[in-house]
Amino acid sequence: MLLFSFIMSDTLRSYFTDINEKEVLYQANKIAGSIQKAEYLTDPGKKESFEYEMDEKSNEENFRIIVVNNAGVVVVDSSKTALGKIYIVPEILTALDGKDQANLRWDEHAIYASAYIENDVSEKIGAVLIVSSFDDVYELINVINHRWLILTVGISIIVAFIVFFVSQLILAPLKNILETIKKISEGQLHQRIEINGKNEYTEIADAINNMTEQLEQVESSRQEFVSNVSHELKTPLSSIKVLSESILLQEEMPTEMYREFLQDINSEIDRMTNIVNDLLALVKLDHREDALNIGETNVNRMIQDVMKRLYPLAEKKNIELLYESNRDMTVEADEMKLSLAVSNLIENGIKYTPNDGMVKVTIDGDHQNVFITVQDTGMGINEEEQSKVFKRFYRVDKTRDRETGGTGLGLAITHSTVMLHNGSIKIVSSEGNGATFIVRLPIKHSEG
Repeated sequence: MLLFSFIMSDTLRSYFTDINEKEVLYQANKIAGSIQKAEYLTDPGKKESFEYEMDEKSNEENFRIIVVNNAGVVVVDSSKTALGKIYIVPEILTALDGKDQANLRWDEHAIYASAYIENDVSEKIGAVLIVSSFDDVYELINVINHRWLILTVGISIIVAFIVFFVSQLILAPLKNILETIKKISEGQLHQRIEINGKNEYTEIADAINNMTEQLEQVESSRQEFVSNVSHELKTPLSSIKVLSESILLQEEMPTEMYREFLQDINSEIDRMTNIVNDLLALVKLDHREDALNIGETNVNRMIQDVMKRLYPLAEKKNIELLYESNRDMTVEADEMKLSLAVSNLIENGIKYTPNDGMVKVTIDGDHQNVFITVQDTGMGINEEEQSKVFKRFYRVDKTRDRETGGTGLGLAITHSTVMLHNGSIKIVSSEGNGATFIVRLPIKHSEG
């Protein structure tokens, strides 16, 4: 607006200056022509008529007329202040040199316009200088500039108010988001950002709310995990304490009872050791940077080795352990961790399958992935619990799991291992109809 007002002011001044200079120069040429035609400078007898006509013209047009001869001496001055004097200004010198000229003098608020006068043989015998006041135009330009300045200031105030109002509309939800983020960073994970309408801010708020929900779930899982660890370790510790106190309180106890109590204590210690070992395995898997030792792994051979180790466990329950391979598959994987993950699946199938049941392991694949399927004829998992079985310490049947000696971490370890290999694992099951775990692993391992 300021730039535009400056350009407008300069344009108006140039326009009015040009118009007035041309008008005054036209008058100067007109008067010079009338003087030349009437021979006022060459005929001394016409002096009175000359002065009278110049005075009339000056009063009529409201400007000062000065006529000089070729020596620069004032012959006629409508203001009567410079008669007989040598009047030398740039405009007169230019006119005596044979050129017409008009200039605006801002310091005097006047336009000086000059025109030369010739005789019959085209000799320069004098010049006419008109001094026309520029006050009216000067005042008009000032009024326009003043009003334009007021308009500019007014519009600037209105624009500033609109910008402030709009910025508040824009920044208000951003401030709300920032305040909520600060509260969340202070640990208030229950905080949520209110979402109104549909724009970029609501998308950001929705993303932050989703992230906060996930953080809250992680925190809840962490607390639940700590609680489960405490509970799982407290149970064997309590048993050990009770057994130890029983031994200490008995002054005389048969050797067989000592042996029985010590065996029970040893079993509880083994159980604690299994829990701690599984926890350490999970901790290592959580450190993704150094979690895997990737190498070429023959899946068929690895699973056959796992099934040989677990065969005695299946034989105790008269469970048929079947192996089926549709093709020979080799993947880039950490063989030791992958072997543990598959072992957990097969061992779980054996544990939760009743006597005389069946556990079947199938290997298949394509040009990108290998698929390992572990199918059992056990108790099955209902749909509601299928999404929870990979949580740490989660048990579908806590009573039976205690009996089988599980820690509740096997499937969590399997899930973490498969995720580290950029694979996936899913369950197909229903209560009472057994469970099928399908593991997909990419043949080529890629970081991230």
